[in-house]
Amino acid sequence: MTNMTISDIKDMLSNVPVCYLEDKLDELKSDERLGVKKLIDKYEKKIEAYEKEVERIIQMKAYENKYPDKKYICGIDEVGRGPLSGPVVSAAVILPKDVNILYINDSKKLTEAKREELYDIIMEKAIAVSVGMANVDVIDDINILNATYESMISAIDSLEIKPDMILVDAVTIPRVKIPQEPIIKGDAKSISIAAASIIAKVYRDRLMKDYDQLFPEYKFAKNKGYGTQEHIEALKEHGPCPIHRKSFIKSIL
Repeated sequence: MTNMTISDIKDMLSNVPVCYLEDKLDELKSDERLGVKKLIDKYEKKIEAYEKEVERIIQMKAYENKYPDKKYICGIDEVGRGPLSGPVVSAAVILPKDVNILYINDSKKLTEAKREELYDIIMEKAIAVSVGMANVDVIDDINILNATYESMISAIDSLEIKPDMILVDAVTIPRVKIPQEPIIKGDAKSISIAAASIIAKVYRDRLMKDYDQLFPEYKFAKNKGYGTQEHIEALKEHGPCPIHRKSFIKSIL
């Protein structure tokens, strides 16, 4: 490759999948040009980062691998326990045991663009995905914790395939007869729960953007119903709308 310009080499390396980069870099190591050496160093770091990510994903399957006799392991997570408005949303996701989805993580650790990207990948690769919700009336009636349980149960019941094991973030879901394991910070430790956290987050964020069209004064597309200063000021100025949680805004109003 010594007959290639540094610019050509740069373009070539940028189009090589990470899994094939090492061979290409080996071919370049006899090139003494400083620019080439810098490119080799840059892409060796890229390979190192990729390998670390692959290892992280392997570790995120540790809980799933604890149950080799379980065919359909379902991850469950919720989003929306804290906002002043909108439903609490739970997702249930069953992934193939051999699935590898790089960069999957707790949805709170991802950018919106990355969540949207991973949402499509999860929907494509998952064996089954479902979403359950509890609206503001349910939240006000039975409290947010019980409403969260209801949304999780709804998500489980809506799955096209019945799971034989459930991994859930932090809580034990009542009235569910399927074996389950609660995992503290499970959305960062289990690939199935992480997938559920992303599905739930993207689904709810999209829903809040729809609500923003109906109630633009509260900026739901921006704050997703959480109690930002801007949201609280709008609430004091305009009063509550139909999707505000009455039990959450008593102290504000």
